This record gives sequence, C-alpha cells and structure tokens, in this order.
Amino acid sequence: MHELSMAQGIINAVLETAETNNATEVNEVTIEIGRLAMINPEQLEFILGVLIENTIIEDAEIKIENIPVEIECDDCEFHGNAVIDDKDHYAPMVKCPECGSYKIEILNGKDIIVKNIVIEKPDD
Repeated sequence: MHELSMAQGIINAVLETAETNNATEVNEVTIEIGRLAMINPEQLEFILGVLIENTIIEDAEIKIENIPVEIECDDCEFHGNAVIDDKDHYAPMVKCPECGSYKIEILNGKDIIVKNIVIEKPDD
C-alpha cells in the first residue's frame, strides 16, 4: 500500500502543477526514486498507470529514474555512492565502499521527487 499512497501524492502534485499552468495535456513526467525510498519501481509504474486513466496525464510518458545512495563516511571521509547490502536484510544496510564502515551520513537517495513535467498549453 505504500506505493499506492506515494503514487496518489505524485499524481496530485502533477495535476496541481498542470492546473496552475493551464495545461491541456501532460506529455511527460519524470520521477526520481532514491534507492533507499523503499519503493518498488515496477509496482509504482503500474499503480501510476491505473491512477492516470481519464486524466490529462493519461497519455503521458512516465519516466522513472533510480537515484543511487550518496554518502559521506565518518571514518575515512569518502564522499560518493554507497554499497547497499539488502540480500540478507529486510532493510538495506548502507556502507562505505572504501573502508566498509557503517558510520556514514546519507546525503542523497531517500527521496521520491517529481523531477520534470512536460505539458501542453492552449494556444492563446
């Protein structure tokens, strides 16, 4: 159900933006999903497809971009993409690829963001 509430929030944000800009149609929506957002992109894409039926988003191309986890290591000061271990854990374990430390600060990779919306406006 997490994907459903997330999808509804995304659709509401896109519709609100389209309405504010007097759009007649939404052609494309780009969504960024952080690796730690705990969202299944395939499920989200399916739910979005159902929710956009009979809206001005219905024919839009939905693009989903996965965002890696960016960290800063407290032990070795590494700054970059983390190593994610989620094979034996329900929640992903994030560690530094340089020294293997789990003492890290997560800088990016937890969010879900509507990055871009391409709309059509009526001819004035």
